[in-house]
Amino acid sequence: MYDLSTLRKHAGLLDDMAAAQGIDLEEATFAGTITIPEIEDAVLRCASCTRPDACSVWLKAKDSFASETPDYCRNTELFTNLKRGDQQ
Repeated sequence: MYDLSTLRKHAGLLDDMAAAQGIDLEEATFAGTITIPEIEDAVLRCASCTRPDACSVWLKAKDSFASETPDYCRNTELFTNLKRGDQQ
């Protein structure tokens, strides 16, 4: 089980990665493209990643939108689907 600080850290990474992909998770939720439980699942996938520090560095190095996620991102499929407007 993950502690609250770990979940918060990964929720932030998830939101930052979504933003780097040009995705607003709050807007996607209001549009019905993704649900809160699906976001919770995405946070848990992120929390199980072994490279959160590399992710933080990658995100900080971005000065514009990224066309792809790093190869180790456990939410690549989610972001790809959201960019296409597919419902989860």
